[in-house]
Amino acid sequence: MRPYRFAPMICCLGLLLTLVPHVVFAADLVVFAAASLKEALDEANAAYMRQSGDNVKTSFGASSALARQIESGAPAQIFISADLDWMDYLEKRNLIQPGMRKNLLGNRLVIAAPADADIKLDIKPGFDLAGALKGGHLAMADPSSVPAGKYGKAALEKLGAWGSVESAVARTENVRGALLLVSRHEAPLGIVYATDVAADPGVKIAGVFPPETHPPIVYPIALTADSRDPAASRLLDFLTSPAAKPIFEKHGFTRSP
Repeated sequence: MRPYRFAPMICCLGLLLTLVPHVVFAADLVVFAAASLKEALDEANAAYMRQSGDNVKTSFGASSALARQIESGAPAQIFISADLDWMDYLEKRNLIQPGMRKNLLGNRLVIAAPADADIKLDIKPGFDLAGALKGGHLAMADPSSVPAGKYGKAALEKLGAWGSVESAVARTENVRGALLLVSRHEAPLGIVYATDVAADPGVKIAGVFPPETHPPIVYPIALTADSRDPAASRLLDFLTSPAAKPIFEKHGFTRSP
């Protein structure tokens, strides 16, 4: 028996391995983003992936839930919130990178109704929202924590209508849940963003809240503290660049206030 008979083969194999080009795998980026960004961000990420070769995976949900997941150690590299409060929440806990936070987009707050509903609301102080519900529910993202619900509650309080509809509110875990209730005719009205209505042909805008009735709607974006991949910075730069702007505008988003 020859114990060293495989030595030449091993040497040849080693030589072959040195000649094989180093394989570079595309980066796999994880983005946590507000549910209202779904269609626009999917399109923007697709454009980025085509030009960069990086892979982007996005988890959409309520900004409040996503921020708490990041706080609990979820491996997101970029966070996009639908309000400043939840980005502030992470920043105060040193969970986003210093100097890597930007205001990305703005939006409009509206009341949605089913597309076939015969209703038009003039949203102003004293308007009869309770009467417009006709005994039905007002669909809203949870006003205690979710940005769309918080904006909505603030606007209704400013207009003097919150007290008359609070007991009729159907609370959902995010703004797309509220939109779905209206689209399915399970609620006659819902408070959502204008961009949500644009994404669902089953609903229409019944009224637009005056911007002075609620805090400015701002979508901030930031790298998380655990993000170390240079590709994450490239994606953030793309999403905040003039190249991505037309994509977001096509879906109804506005410039950040």
